[in-house]
Amino acid sequence: MQEPQFSDGGYDSAPGRGGQTSPPAKEKESFLSFLGELPVLIITAIVVAWLIKTFLVQPFFIPSSSMEPTLLPGDRVLVSKLSYRFGSPQPGNIVVFIAPQIAKGSETDYIKRIMATPGMKVQEINGRMAVNGRPKNEPYTRADNPSASFGPATVPPGKVFVMGDNRGNSRDSRYFGPIDKKSLVGKAFFVYWPPSRMGMLK
Repeated sequence: MQEPQFSDGGYDSAPGRGGQTSPPAKEKESFLSFLGELPVLIITAIVVAWLIKTFLVQPFFIPSSSMEPTLLPGDRVLVSKLSYRFGSPQPGNIVVFIAPQIAKGSETDYIKRIMATPGMKVQEINGRMAVNGRPKNEPYTRADNPSASFGPATVPPGKVFVMGDNRGNSRDSRYFGPIDKKSLVGKAFFVYWPPSRMGMLK
């Protein structure tokens, strides 16, 4: 007597040509549905990326040595575009701004540090910066490359006074004057490249 055969619970599919099984109809429908949705997904991703770059956070490339040693040529930073929509620029902030017409060359955006805000008096004597007559402690500057003396000068309303940390090699407010707050793109807050320099900016 022949032993009874038991099923393993699966279902045999009808063999196709060459003995191969054809995929279930539902899988084909799912794949075709995905292909139909793909353009919408791509467009949505592009729009979301554009919104983030336009209104929230934008990456910037550091092309020069004007912010050494804080930022080095080749560094890439993230800039918050919301910082000054809900708050005011403060001394010490590292900011990206649209280059003044007098300074425009190959670069359309500059990155510098805010030294003073409206009403403050700035002055530099023998490489030492003073705001409102008080010398500033600036551990972020490049001490081996001091700049010439300037000032005193008072920052006008609606403007900020910016300088590079590499004082002896920076074209900044000492050259083109205080910049308009409206020209500020945002506040730089994070170095994301190269990985060895990744970290928050101070």
